[in-house]
Amino acid sequence: MSVCLLLYIYCGKTCWMTADEWTLVLTALYFGPLQTDRLVPPLQTSTSRLRVRFPCTASCCTSAMEKVRRILVFVGRDGAAPQRAHFLQSLTGYLGNGVDDEVEVSCSLEKNRFLLQNFQDRGPRIVLKRPAFCPIKHLSVTEAAAVPPDVQQRGVDVGVAILLQTANQRVLLTRRTKELRIFPNVWVPPGGHVEQDETLLDAGLRELEEETGLRLDPHHVSSEVLGLWESAYPPMLSRGLPHRRHVVVFMLLHSPLTHLELQSSLSVCPAEVSACLWADPQLAGAVVSSVDGEDGEVCLDGLPSSVSVSQVSADGALVQSSLPLAVLVGRAPASGPDVERVATRDQVRPGAVAEAAEALTPDL
Repeated sequence: MSVCLLLYIYCGKTCWMTADEWTLVLTALYFGPLQTDRLVPPLQTSTSRLRVRFPCTASCCTSAMEKVRRILVFVGRDGAAPQRAHFLQSLTGYLGNGVDDEVEVSCSLEKNRFLLQNFQDRGPRIVLKRPAFCPIKHLSVTEAAAVPPDVQQRGVDVGVAILLQTANQRVLLTRRTKELRIFPNVWVPPGGHVEQDETLLDAGLRELEEETGLRLDPHHVSSEVLGLWESAYPPMLSRGLPHRRHVVVFMLLHSPLTHLELQSSLSVCPAEVSACLWADPQLAGAVVSSVDGEDGEVCLDGLPSSVSVSQVSADGALVQSSLPLAVLVGRAPASGPDVERVATRDQVRPGAVAEAAEALTPDL
């Protein structure tokens, strides 16, 4: 049993482990001294195993899990050996000319390190982009100094976003629950962090199943990396200093099934997802034409005023409902509280997914 699994015991969850495995857990929790009075007496013991309930807060256990499981970004340019990316480092700027918001790079996942390089001779090229309002791009020296040291030491995480395209040209979007710490109540493609010893496809399929219940056979879907997105949270300096960084790998999966066939297999996790919908090419085109940080009208000709969505009840049941189209084409406000919307959008590679759907960008 890996440390990754052992640490998944927060908030009353339990896990069987050997004494040696438990030692690994304690070692992993190095973020603070672990006092024995924080542990509930073992619920059951034997000569070889303990069943332990660890009643710590979700935040501290999440921190422990991240320290063990996170895959980090390493960057190198002009042939130099890749180095771990700094939390406050603008990756698009570093690998590009420092001004433009996109650059072609090579990327690979090697020995649990995600490598980004601008070396021309190193493999296929892929586009890395950031939004024009990227907080890392606009961070002043004073603001950078105000970022807490523990945040600055985090590095840049790696995530995968799955753009699941059906046989009838629909793309799955999910709405994050209001209780999530990052981008609550925002519509995104399914996805999440890459974990130790996973491939990008493995991570994407795992996250897709965890969030939606859809279990896809990797041998029965075709996959393609569309592009990379440099993400920060909060996404704008007007909402506070950044405390999370990711490079998100967009992966397109083609399913031989229609959205109706896949809908019948949905078993959504209510702790993470509060609703889901299948966007057709026309809806996807309207959504991605409404770019955060830009002005201008969005053409909604031929689109209905509301969209059919599946709301998720507390027990995970799906209930058909409708959502105003205005919500999905709305832009992130420049200041003040965030609103329900589709997460930051920009074109990763025009025309790759149902003409526009690949531009739907998740924030982890």
